[in-house]
Amino acid sequence: MPPTLASLVHHSALKLTVRAGGDRLDVPVRWAHVSELADPVPYMEGGELLLVTALKLDAEDPEAMARYVKRLVGAGVVGLGFAVGVAYEEIPEALVDAAEQEGLPLLEVPRRTPFLAISKAVSAAIAADQYRAVTAGFAAQRELTRQALATGPEGVLSALAAQVDGWAALYDASGAVVATAPEWAGRRAARLTADVERLRERPAPASSVVGGPEHEDRVELHSLGTGRRPRAALAVGTAAALGTAERYAVHSAIALLTLTTERSRSLHAAEQRVGAAVLRMLLAGEPDHARAVAGDLYGELLDAPYRMIVAESGSAASAARVQSDDHARVPPTKSTAATLAAADPHDDPLAALTEVVESAAARAGEAVLVVPEGGSEGRLVVLAADGGAAVAACGEYAAALEAAREGVREEAPVGEDELVVGMSAPAGPIAAAAAYKQAEQALSVARRRGRVCVEHEQMAAGSVLPLLADDAVKAFADGLLRALHEHDATGRGDLVASVRAWLSRHGQWDAAAADLGVHRHTLRYRMRRVEEILGRSLDDPDVRMELWLALKVTTAE
Repeated sequence: MPPTLASLVHHSALKLTVRAGGDRLDVPVRWAHVSELADPVPYMEGGELLLVTALKLDAEDPEAMARYVKRLVGAGVVGLGFAVGVAYEEIPEALVDAAEQEGLPLLEVPRRTPFLAISKAVSAAIAADQYRAVTAGFAAQRELTRQALATGPEGVLSALAAQVDGWAALYDASGAVVATAPEWAGRRAARLTADVERLRERPAPASSVVGGPEHEDRVELHSLGTGRRPRAALAVGTAAALGTAERYAVHSAIALLTLTTERSRSLHAAEQRVGAAVLRMLLAGEPDHARAVAGDLYGELLDAPYRMIVAESGSAASAARVQSDDHARVPPTKSTAATLAAADPHDDPLAALTEVVESAAARAGEAVLVVPEGGSEGRLVVLAADGGAAVAACGEYAAALEAAREGVREEAPVGEDELVVGMSAPAGPIAAAAAYKQAEQALSVARRRGRVCVEHEQMAAGSVLPLLADDAVKAFADGLLRALHEHDATGRGDLVASVRAWLSRHGQWDAAAADLGVHRHTLRYRMRRVEEILGRSLDDPDVRMELWLALKVTTAE
């Protein structure tokens, strides 16, 4: 403990006597300072024991002493030591009364006790307290290191909670609680998810202090990781602010957990290389070799139906969308779903999707294969168990982004980091190539429809027209119908409307003529003119199909 006024009063060599404020002697003393200034307040930092002889004070003036003591208390001075036998043989009653009035401890310093002795006693006590704190910190560091080597992050949390006499929790990159110590702290840690999300938005290393409801506890949050973006977070809850020894323990835990996190990243990179090899073998039609390489790491993933997921962003998606319709595009928008905390619009959206999928799989204890593909082209391939947590998280992620973008779907062009996801139907190892093709087809449909994610089973839903909404199709439609529009512009008959009515009635002359309000012979004449102008026969089903699609595309504009 740091020195207090009580410990100085009980110091046998100092012979101090309490003259006022005897009920406040348990206040810590940060330093002992000597000043004979009439107003020493500008030079105080708070927590000092001020030592005076009152050479320049009118200590017998009640009003002057009331002002003097009030300013000392306002500056955070914790005690006043008055040397008797120098300027005054005893402490004037005016000063005693002012100290009592303000609740400032007033100590009488005998003439035989030099101020230097008091300063040395305070300094020695502070040094001893710091030494105890450092020694306790080293002991805590040894214990935390031993637990890290023996039981991993869970052991570190348990040791840290014991050291700070509180609780500790570890969060993953998505803000989900990974482990707590003691176990009862799980609910408390879960209520801090929003605070962890805000901490993630700041570059690492970052920290913040959170006060509990109705002063339940004091929680410190610390980001973990050496990169710009935190890989995890540590929460430490205590009843009061941390002391020096407890601070050493927290810093040691941060270092150990960061090392564990970075080691996990290296291991993850190695696993990712194995996953890439497994994926290449599956796509090459070598499921047996893929299973042998997968081993225990991904083996269970190949023993049950899985989904192939292909995601794109950045230049790959942008290049593929050059021909897309602007009205089918949406700008990148940050998800507000708490479960999708990793989705940060200022970072790589594929990295955000990776964190969401991997975190969900880790919490569920299931295997997931995530392989970046295409280098700087921004492409990701995921193999996840059908019906598992990773597939569900991917769907929730896409749904949350879709909902966030709904209100701006026609207000801005797509951003370069737009995320697009395609998901295959359930498949097995021998059908990996087909599943990959399905995922790519779904990805293409999602891109053209302006959707975040499309599953292969959903491809047949909806109209085919959005899939044709690109500049090449529009140019074809305009070229095919241009001669008919030019004919109609001369006022010599409404050929375009006649073609539309005739095709919509499947070539039934009477019904189409009735829709147009003309005689069927007039309609027959117009259709002959259409054939003459186009140089093509309307008996050809391909011609009818092309004309109908051209009419639908131009109408959709």
